[in-house]
Amino acid sequence: MVDRLANSEANSKRIAVVEGCFGAAGQPLVIPGRVLIGEGVLTKLCRKKPKARQFFLFNDILVYGNIVIQKKKYNKQHIIPLEAVTIDTVPDEGDLRNGWLIKTPTKSFAVYAATATEKSEWMNHIGKCVEDLLQKSGKAPAGEHAAVWVPDSEATVCMRCQKVKFTPVSRRHHCRKCGFVVCGPCSEKKHLLPSQSSKPVRVCEYCFLQLTAGGLAPRSDSLSRLGSKFNNLSDDDDEDDSSD
Repeated sequence: MVDRLANSEANSKRIAVVEGCFGAAGQPLVIPGRVLIGEGVLTKLCRKKPKARQFFLFNDILVYGNIVIQKKKYNKQHIIPLEAVTIDTVPDEGDLRNGWLIKTPTKSFAVYAATATEKSEWMNHIGKCVEDLLQKSGKAPAGEHAAVWVPDSEATVCMRCQKVKFTPVSRRHHCRKCGFVVCGPCSEKKHLLPSQSSKPVRVCEYCFLQLTAGGLAPRSDSLSRLGSKFNNLSDDDDEDDSSD
């Protein structure tokens, strides 16, 4: 069906409408062979709190942005190449239900659908698009992904030293390697993570030692000690991807 729609006039018009909704600040979306598979509002778990975002699934990219006027205007466009995407389901917990992780080498985050059926449809369509792209390109699935950030609200004290309490003066920071919420003294080091940035980025002391020693600083071992509530994780706020 994707091949049949690729060069259809109806598909081109749908993509042009999406492109227009992002305005001049958005990237061009209409290219030969691109197909708009589906769209919808998902709740994205951001650093501060869950936020509604408009998502568009194409056969080669995933696009999302802030909702200014529903179905008319969006801003802060993000484009994720599907070749680099892996997805994992997130267990239901409290008000956060029907979620899954979208993981890439540069950015990873959790999203939540309104219903279990909607979640299933999104995950199935994303998975099929990724599978088709990898088959055509002959590439292997992405082996490494960026850490998914623990939300600020999940940490009242530093997740490394377990001593420093966060206050308006003692700020929260995020390690770019493990995604933990850490204090300033525990995250004074920077290290180059090429998949995330061309410049050294903030990492916690634990990850810095692992990275400089040639280790991988596994997140799973650390998270398993903190309990299941940290399974629901987020990335940084959309407003500033370089924020601490």
